[in-house]
Amino acid sequence: MFSTVAVAGFIVLALIFSSIKMLYEYERGVIFTFGRFRGVKNPGIRLVLPVVQSMVRVDLRTVVMDVPPQDVITRDNVSVKVNAVIYFRVVEPEKAILQVMHFYEATSQLAQTTLRSVLGQHELDDLLMERDKLNRDIQAILDKHTDPWGIKVANVEIKHVDLDETMIRAMARQAEAERTRRAKIIHAEGEMQASEKLLEAAEMLAKEPQALQLRYLQTLVDVAGEKNSTIIFPLPMDLITPLMKKLTKE
Repeated sequence: MFSTVAVAGFIVLALIFSSIKMLYEYERGVIFTFGRFRGVKNPGIRLVLPVVQSMVRVDLRTVVMDVPPQDVITRDNVSVKVNAVIYFRVVEPEKAILQVMHFYEATSQLAQTTLRSVLGQHELDDLLMERDKLNRDIQAILDKHTDPWGIKVANVEIKHVDLDETMIRAMARQAEAERTRRAKIIHAEGEMQASEKLLEAAEMLAKEPQALQLRYLQTLVDVAGEKNSTIIFPLPMDLITPLMKKLTKE
């Protein structure tokens, strides 16, 4: 008799202890009674009746998901490998349990297909230069599709865009050609500006003969200051012209 009572008491105590559940601040408990949804438990010590009830824990913290590298063919027919990272969290625990099986795996698969679909609609230059816009587009699509699951996609970041060696060399040649083109344009613009300034200087000197004489003397000083074995002194035309006229009269 005593042993039977002891066994019964042990069973009761075991049931009581097994019915006590503790939820952390970042957790919620989805309660089912006889298989039917009965609500969501908040953090703290909660009582779950054995056999009659069951509880599924849902973590509300932000999940950092690494999307595996995806083979993407861009709109200009370039094959690349792209991987990304996604930040999401559960905002409605009951939907995450009731509306989808294994919400983490479902979100991962959706992220992979969305990444290939969105990036395949853009050219390679967009993937390399407009990542912020592509990140926002992917995030908006994922957030829309995961909303019925009670999941909020907070951010998407494209991490790497891997190209093959042939494409890398082609892009290097293109960049070198672009730098050469810009250098030639800058040089041509400089020549044009210099010619305009020379034309303005010539017109100004033509209007002021005294300025021309001063420039002539300055040139002589510059030439004399150089270490040359032979120095040629040009004579101004206003000095040569009277002499030529005199010789012609004689």
